[in-house]
Amino acid sequence: MEVVYLAGGCLWGVQAFVKTLPGIIETEAGRANGRTQQLDGPYDGYVECVKTTFDPEVVSVTDLMGYLFEIIDPYSINQQGEDVGEKYRTGFYSEKGTQLTEAQAFIDQREDRAQIPVEVKPLSNYVRSAEEHQDHLAEHPDDYCHVPKALLNKYK
Repeated sequence: MEVVYLAGGCLWGVQAFVKTLPGIIETEAGRANGRTQQLDGPYDGYVECVKTTFDPEVVSVTDLMGYLFEIIDPYSINQQGEDVGEKYRTGFYSEKGTQLTEAQAFIDQREDRAQIPVEVKPLSNYVRSAEEHQDHLAEHPDDYCHVPKALLNKYK
């Protein structure tokens, strides 16, 4: 099993979508790559993300990037849907250089790569989100989510 961290705006929708993908073993809502060692201020530069444990024999990093690009506006900076701010930036984070290389290659092969601000960076300062954010849309399906409901069920 391998782990990556996917950021695509509000983590509720990202987690609900990622859970339905083939090869996904486990997900966890969290925040990553903040400027401090812990979540001291409102967000301290942290990005909302989903810790994603997956089986690389079933789904690749390239596949995961493709899925992420299904639910984000890859040209938007610090905004997805109605959610605006640094914590809603998009990105792919990992502790493994090979995963980062594969994720960056996904972007680099696109003709529009120069217009894509999706971060591909090493993981730092990950913090698990509070329990009420874990699988939030399963508990509150009518809450706002930038991911279209049709996509939340696309791979079930």
